[in-house]
Amino acid sequence: MGTFLPVCDRFQAMAGPDASAQSPNERLNQKENTVQKKHSNLARATDPLDKYNVVWHTPSKDHNGSMPIGNGEMGLNLWVEENGDLVFLVSRTDSWDEHERLCKIGRVRIQFAPSLTGGSFKQTLRLRQGEIEIIGGSGDSAIHVHVWVDANHQVAHVEADSQKDFWMQVMLEVWRDRERPFEKDEASGEGEDWGSHGFKEPKPIYPDTVMSGEKDCIVWYHRNRISPWKSTLELQHLQPAIEIGEDPLLHRTFGGIIKGDGLTTVDDRTLKAATPGKSFRVSIFTHTSVPATEAQWHNQIRQHIVEAEAVEINQARKAHRDWWADFWNRSWIRASGSETAEIITRGYILQRFISACAGSGRFPIKFNGSIFTVNTRYDPDYRRWGGCYWFQNTRLPYWPMLASGDHEMMRPLFRMFEKAIPLAKIRSKIYFNHGGSYFPETMSFWGTYDNGGFGWGWDEGKPGRIGNSFIRYHYNGTLELLAMMIDYYRYTEDVEFLKKELLPVADEFLSWWEEHWERDSAGKLKMYPSQALETYWDVTNPAQDIAGLRWNLDNLLALTDEEIGAERRQRWSEFHKAVPELPMTIKDGKPALAPAEGKLGERHNSENPELYAIFPFRIYGVGKSDLELARHTFNVRAQTGNEGWRQDDTQAAFLGLAEIARDYVVDRAQKKHKDSRFPAFWGPNFDWIPDQSHGGNLMMALQTMLLQADDGKIRLLPAWPKDWNVEFKLHAPKNTIVEGTVHRGKLVELRITPEARKKDVVVMEGA
Repeated sequence: MGTFLPVCDRFQAMAGPDASAQSPNERLNQKENTVQKKHSNLARATDPLDKYNVVWHTPSKDHNGSMPIGNGEMGLNLWVEENGDLVFLVSRTDSWDEHERLCKIGRVRIQFAPSLTGGSFKQTLRLRQGEIEIIGGSGDSAIHVHVWVDANHQVAHVEADSQKDFWMQVMLEVWRDRERPFEKDEASGEGEDWGSHGFKEPKPIYPDTVMSGEKDCIVWYHRNRISPWKSTLELQHLQPAIEIGEDPLLHRTFGGIIKGDGLTTVDDRTLKAATPGKSFRVSIFTHTSVPATEAQWHNQIRQHIVEAEAVEINQARKAHRDWWADFWNRSWIRASGSETAEIITRGYILQRFISACAGSGRFPIKFNGSIFTVNTRYDPDYRRWGGCYWFQNTRLPYWPMLASGDHEMMRPLFRMFEKAIPLAKIRSKIYFNHGGSYFPETMSFWGTYDNGGFGWGWDEGKPGRIGNSFIRYHYNGTLELLAMMIDYYRYTEDVEFLKKELLPVADEFLSWWEEHWERDSAGKLKMYPSQALETYWDVTNPAQDIAGLRWNLDNLLALTDEEIGAERRQRWSEFHKAVPELPMTIKDGKPALAPAEGKLGERHNSENPELYAIFPFRIYGVGKSDLELARHTFNVRAQTGNEGWRQDDTQAAFLGLAEIARDYVVDRAQKKHKDSRFPAFWGPNFDWIPDQSHGGNLMMALQTMLLQADDGKIRLLPAWPKDWNVEFKLHAPKNTIVEGTVHRGKLVELRITPEARKKDVVVMEGA
């Protein structure tokens, strides 16, 4: 700061007073009309997506005013402060520290002279281009900034241009600058053992390393000195897994390099312009690996820089914009006709953007903040519920990727579980003395229980006895993951995926369920002790598990012998006979689905397990049998809500309850975090900010109101409000694309690709 401000003062004196008599907004409009050619294709007035660009005309006070941007692996939370500093947090999907926290890489501060806030100001998230544009300043001295995270390389570019010379300075800011203990509740999350990050005895937060003596660049990294991986496996009686696995945390190194043409070193954390200029570009490269030495990491990131810089910047920018154009052209929902329709459209579009910004990395999207947490509490590395993946929450951003056509973004989720199957097989043998694989509800990315959930020495000498009662017998995640993988195959018809991933996973998961439970006198599974999600403990035959088994087996057996083979068909057909019927009860004098068989006991959470037979396991719904039974069950449900992971709006849509679905999804689209400026930073609800469960449910509900296609039919408008117009393009099974226009409740335009699937379309106007 001290070395830069005198330069600012000198430049302001050189620039002199603004001679223009125009108003600030007139000068801003003039500047926008004279943007240099390399950015000229940003202006597309007829693009319907432009309507939903996020535009701010004032700077932000702090990190709560951040705007997200990313390329699927690397992301930024970016804001301009009132003093004119451009600030952003840098993140990745794989930057796990020694405590199994998904951490930020660091924070970058860029100062300009003249200031970005020295006159007019406009900041725009340009969705179509995957860029943030900032125009700030006065007259010809206004500076035009573009920020983009390259869709094809792990680098963020900050490009600044002006008609007059200006100065720039870039500074790295790190908060992990010393060894320190965790603050109270910082490691554990809300005073619970959840998220205790592996260590029974507290370990410190370790500092980052900022390299010294680097010429014209800033280099920094965090390298994990310790790891809870081995001690976690020992605690959880999984010692054989140590022999077949590798520690994923020890020596994991994540960091970056900042450089830019015309920028010279001030100190190890600061670069500044050697001379004023009309154009500067700063590039922030990031990299994560588990190298043997720091030098290896340094060589790796340097090689990535060479590869990225081998692509000429205009060519890289075009390829980046092409990627985003393809993404947005893949699908859309644009509802109109009322203020509420516009609200849900904006929420849908912005949530899809956020998912894309973090959905193509080496690890799945974190439900509790994704890669866009800020220092709402403690520092930017904190998130409630810690570093584990909680399946009931993690799943929700992924279900809508089927209809939106964002299928490749589902693969990181699948890969995480597939990689952990060898450990899961060992666990099944040690805990239960049988085969197959299962995963806990709250899971480290390598497949173990969170140690706080498993229990520190609580297992009473029996390895399979889990300490936390909320998840002790909670196994449903494997069934829902399998259902999602089956749908992925139905949508993509990817035969290689079927053979190499889906069927092996189905073998493992279904074998576990078949071998784990005793049989009753009729040969049916007796699933006891079990639980109905986290809500009812110590029950028999919970509804969500029966629904999951029935749904998965029905859909697998619907495949041909060529797809699954005769042996699997025989085995799965026999297992299907052993699956009990869904439990029933009487509510308000009428039959209804029950959460489990017999006595339920005390409620411990606010889920409705019986409604899992509607979603995610779509046994009941529009066009299917016993619709009124399912609707009655929904109407008399014990818990209602439309925030966070609650999925009432999606279940209402599957049941064709258009008014309920509409009211819930509109309300959901307005439940943003009160202190966050970005309109799609939801939460915290049950989790953290931005709440990805909340946004995923919003997308899924809206899609389901428009289109349902899981029984060979393509049902359009099954729960669509009559007063909403809409233009849509969505995906359906068998590589089908459905594109249409609805006006005043009527389908006025429809295009199906391939045309052969037109015969499967059922239009349900006014349902």
